[in-house]
Amino acid sequence: MSGLQRFEQRLEQMISGVFARTFRSAVQPVEISSALAREVDNAAQVLSRDRRLAPNDFTVELSEPDHERLSALGSALPNELVELLQQHATAQSYVFTGPVGISFEIAPDLTTGRFRVSSKTMAKVSQTGPEISHTQVRRATAVLEVNGDMMPLAPPGIVVGRGSDADLRVNDPSISRRHLELRVTEGEGGARVGVHDLGSTNGVLVNGKRVQNAALSDGAIIRIGNTTMTLHLREG
Repeated sequence: MSGLQRFEQRLEQMISGVFARTFRSAVQPVEISSALAREVDNAAQVLSRDRRLAPNDFTVELSEPDHERLSALGSALPNELVELLQQHATAQSYVFTGPVGISFEIAPDLTTGRFRVSSKTMAKVSQTGPEISHTQVRRATAVLEVNGDMMPLAPPGIVVGRGSDADLRVNDPSISRRHLELRVTEGEGGARVGVHDLGSTNGVLVNGKRVQNAALSDGAIIRIGNTTMTLHLREG
């Protein structure tokens, strides 16, 4: 029995016959499952002969009626879809950089029965040292945002990379073990931050331009590998 067949059987157990009939002219959950698998196949990047990097953060856009029907299933549907994606990834030798997540959103331009899927790679981020509190983030004059996580920056700065000795560790295979250093100094009005490439393999992009050393301003977008970071500066 295929994964999709097992999924259909589980779906029948999750919803009543009356509710199932409402899907006849609407988006079928099994269609979403197939579209997610295609999205992974199309977006996968080659890491080696036997390994490919797959996106792990997915958005399914639906019409309002379809979104309302699927939302009635609660967390059961996205959980089943995640399980199927993980099985598909294992069979195809795909690797994820972090947990797999699927969200459903309303798209006003879509009619009942139509949907679209988009994806991105969201690396798991961890940091050395004690856990950072919300108060520390709120009081900091320089904060680095990575995949929704906030890290306050203070002198002398931090090293970002994939290795265990990096201050900010990003689980992204396209990032070097010690990829870049963010150098922080305190001045009048707040912090000053500069970026320095530590001899990385794939380089550092700041606002779309490759740099070796650069001073950063508020809102600067730093891209390394498949990961994007945003710098937020505040007045002291």
